[in-house]
Amino acid sequence: MNPQEIAEGAARLAAMADEMAKAAALHATQATQAALQTDVHSSAFMSLFTVFVLACFVGYYVVWRVTPALHSPLMAVTNAVSSVIIVGALIATSTDVFASKLLGFFAVILASVNIFGGFIVTQRMLSMFKKKQK
Repeated sequence: MNPQEIAEGAARLAAMADEMAKAAALHATQATQAALQTDVHSSAFMSLFTVFVLACFVGYYVVWRVTPALHSPLMAVTNAVSSVIIVGALIATSTDVFASKLLGFFAVILASVNIFGGFIVTQRMLSMFKKKQK
C-alpha cells in the first residue's frame, strides 16, 4: 500500500467514525427521552443501559477496524482501560446490593483475564524482535 491509499483509507475510516458518533448521539438522545418519560429508577437504569450498549457498539467497531500495525499500541491501551474497569468493579462490589456485587465480581474476573492475556501477547510479540542467541 502506498501512502496515498493509506491516507484515503484513514479519511474513509474517519468519516465512518463521524457518522457512527452522530448516530450514537441520536440514539442516546432518543433513549434518554424515552427513559425520562418513566419513573426515576427506570430512567437511571435506562441511561446506564444505553451507555453500556453504545460502548459495546463503539468498542466493537473501533477494535475490528484497527490495522495490524496498530495492534500492539491498542493492546497497551486496552490493558489500561481494563485496569480502570477493575477499579470501577471493585467499587461496585463494595455496595450492599447483591446484583452489584455479583456483576462487579464477574467484571473483575473478565478484566483480569483481559489484562493478563494482553501482557502475555505483548511479551510474545516483543520476544519475536529479540536477537537469537547462538
